[in-house]
Amino acid sequence: MKKRILVIYYTQTGQLEDIVKNVAKPFENKKEEYDVTYYNIKLKEDFPFPWSGDVFFNTFPESYLQIPSEILPPPEEVLNEKFDLIIFGYQVWYLTPSIPIISFLKSKYAESILQNTPMVTISGTRNMWMLSQEKLKVYLRDLKAKLVGNIALVDRHDNYTSVLTILRWMTTGQKEKSGILPAAGVSDEEITGSVKYGNIIEKHFSDNTLENLQPDLVKNGAVEIRAFLVRVEKVGNKIFTIWSNLIIKKKEKRPLLIKFFKVYLMAAIWIISPIVLVLHLLTTPIFWAKRKKQREYLQGINLK
Repeated sequence: MKKRILVIYYTQTGQLEDIVKNVAKPFENKKEEYDVTYYNIKLKEDFPFPWSGDVFFNTFPESYLQIPSEILPPPEEVLNEKFDLIIFGYQVWYLTPSIPIISFLKSKYAESILQNTPMVTISGTRNMWMLSQEKLKVYLRDLKAKLVGNIALVDRHDNYTSVLTILRWMTTGQKEKSGILPAAGVSDEEITGSVKYGNIIEKHFSDNTLENLQPDLVKNGAVEIRAFLVRVEKVGNKIFTIWSNLIIKKKEKRPLLIKFFKVYLMAAIWIISPIVLVLHLLTTPIFWAKRKKQREYLQGINLK
């Protein structure tokens, strides 16, 4: 009897769809052994792409506070089947799984689809996904899903270059290289090459050794941890908590507060972030052992 594989994702640009389909190729190539079903999460009122600047920044408080929107029901073939493995692709918005992903996880459909099923998460992000994955782990635990693997694909350019390219892509739709700026997002080479992770997943799934999957993925480069960015994320989460709650509570002042937040965010990226980097480098000898332990934890799939 064929094993059933479910691929869940949400995409605006198509990048994450390309990633999950490449990861799923080894299963697709063995049609005599596997049936692969794709479920692209759909919101009742979807977000625009390209984004206008106002809409992009206005999604911040709901994104960070994990306030869901209404999703359309999954297809019957998803609701009425029990799957043997789930590949779950997601993006990060404001250091948190995106609103469409949160909306699915908080929907009435999620538990029946995910519970008691082995699951591999795949993120396609600019570069800061680590603490967002920690938030996702909590949802998966509460939904009784069995997290067996994680893959994190990122933009490999430096932090500041990737800020410029992602803003260009999100607000104009232009991903391609232009002028001195490189192409935005995860590189085409890395997206195409992600099939190697699918081969690793398929092998462990076929051999019934999913308990050994994550170390194998890590060994093959599926999860890179940059300690500096973990530090930036921790600081960002503290500050985002203050800003998001302020904006939500002061409804009558929301447009003005969103404008202030936009200015603050740009200042944080270009002024505060370099200061954090310098402090991080200066304290590296002191915290080397602690950061090594942190890296090993974040490369794994367990939840503290």
